[in-house]
Amino acid sequence: MEFKDLKLDARIQSAILGAGFTKPTEIQSRAIPIVLAGSDLMASAQTGTGKTAAFVLPALNRLLKASKKSGNGPRALVLTPTRELALQINQHVRQLSRGSKISSGSIVGGMAYHPQLKMLRGRLDFLVATPGRLLDHMEQRKVDFSRIEILVLDEADRMLDMGFIDAVTEIAAAMPKDRQTLLFSATLEGPVLKVANQLLKSPKRLSLAANNQRHQLIQQVMYHADSKAHKQKLLEFHLKSGRIFKSLIFTATKRGAEQMARALQVKEIKSAALHGDMSQNKRRQMVENLRKGRIETLVATDVAARGLDIKDISHVINFDLPTVAEDYIHRIGRTGRASATGYAISLVGPADWNKLSQIEKLIGEKVKREIVDGLEPTSGEPRKTPKARARPVARAKSRLKTAKTAQTKKTKKSKMSANDASGAAPYKPGSWRKSKPATKRTKSRATKPTRKAA
Repeated sequence: MEFKDLKLDARIQSAILGAGFTKPTEIQSRAIPIVLAGSDLMASAQTGTGKTAAFVLPALNRLLKASKKSGNGPRALVLTPTRELALQINQHVRQLSRGSKISSGSIVGGMAYHPQLKMLRGRLDFLVATPGRLLDHMEQRKVDFSRIEILVLDEADRMLDMGFIDAVTEIAAAMPKDRQTLLFSATLEGPVLKVANQLLKSPKRLSLAANNQRHQLIQQVMYHADSKAHKQKLLEFHLKSGRIFKSLIFTATKRGAEQMARALQVKEIKSAALHGDMSQNKRRQMVENLRKGRIETLVATDVAARGLDIKDISHVINFDLPTVAEDYIHRIGRTGRASATGYAISLVGPADWNKLSQIEKLIGEKVKREIVDGLEPTSGEPRKTPKARARPVARAKSRLKTAKTAQTKKTKKSKMSANDASGAAPYKPGSWRKSKPATKRTKSRATKPTRKAA
């Protein structure tokens, strides 16, 4: 199939050719006809499969037709979890709407309010936003949703993980009920499915690739490290091997990313850090530096696990394994893009083995073990040991404790039976609220002896 077979407007076809795209990916060829037909859609697909264009293209095609409602509010809204992803989607919208006179913009946190308010007051067709900042503008009554025709929830599972569920449902509730709703997620189960059932109407469903499916173009290997210092030596070896063109290194913390970037700079490796505490302009600058080759390595937290689209990243290196196994899939998805071969290297220290086990369970196979001559680990891979059986003494104590508990219960039960026989009312929860005040009882007092006179 080619893009011309998808029955898109000629102006969009021209923009597609201008962007250098020739054939649609599987998610595009299957999702676009469904969206063009006006149906709601919930879809899951592997990262890097071109799902952004799968909803941007049919949305733009719809916006080329005149709106039936007056006003300046957006007609299409995309909600996405991170600033980077929102800005990237907006860039795709502008690229694919060239020559169409469709206005677009983004509303994200970490940016000045005034330019966003100015944009919302003017004519706007296509809006991409993060839920938190958009909700801020809604509470100030600065957003007009009366013209909304299509709502897209991108990376829905990630939005739920980040705690945006209430914001998403509140935003959706403020929109016309006759809108078209699209949901894209890495998985379509659990909380994501619950949200989909709540917000979508009789949706079509596409599941192109399970999240645990191994990316065929990415070679995954791991190196056993005895310590953090051992990890650092392995990392330096790979970065200086001459086989890495551009790399993305993932660390667990923001501080760790900063420290590693400085350490690599001392080793004369062109590197920079990327994390959530940096301003939006600074983060955009770091990504652009990697894209244009001004730096060789970007050391990042999971803020770069999704939404970072640089086609020629040759290697992803997990200096720290992610706590959530699914994030491993998204991390390594930053390489092997646009049909290129990618490499994912994981450095596994003493505290990482349980995380590696969860990752291997998710992807359905063991990650290939490799070693570097001269940097071999001195410790072996831990083995799972069965739970130790209870000692005889411990079992005896346990039986004795159980016998005592049973005897206590038996004694209490016999006391309760005695109370029932004597006419005492059994206790009921909350009965103290209805209890009557107790009557005063007269107590017989013994007559005090009269004190004899001295």
